[in-house]
Amino acid sequence: MSNRDAAGRPLLVLFLCNHCPFVKHIRHEVAAIGRAYLPRGLAIAGINSNDPVAYPDDAPERMIAEACDVGYCFPYLFDETQQCARAFDAQCTPDIFLFDADHRLAYRGQLDDSRPKSTIPVTGRDLRMAMDAVLTGRAATESPIPSVGCSIKWRS
Repeated sequence: MSNRDAAGRPLLVLFLCNHCPFVKHIRHEVAAIGRAYLPRGLAIAGINSNDPVAYPDDAPERMIAEACDVGYCFPYLFDETQQCARAFDAQCTPDIFLFDADHRLAYRGQLDDSRPKSTIPVTGRDLRMAMDAVLTGRAATESPIPSVGCSIKWRS
């Protein structure tokens, strides 16, 4: 996937991984968002920037199994050099970036209020509201709540 694939379309970039309990908690909702929003014109890419030597569950071959198992219908890409995560200043998994059709950052924040071991259901509410706004040419929320998760596992 490249910028050309999303030219003129809003773009959702999700920094994900396989082992993080926060990503495991939301992974089915992330897959559902892909199924619901790709047909509406949103370009989506998942990116795993973790060091697979230190975290073998995040190795590219395991990413294929994860994408198939959970049903991601968007590219789930491996950031081998970690340059992509650095360029985005991604901090955690999940870290969520939504860009408008001109590829200006429209939203960086949480999926919703749910967390592992909480009783709050995973709905994707915050991100869905931001995507709906961007897809209809409106501004996303001005005060997003930052995403919470596992830190990106940088190479030494």
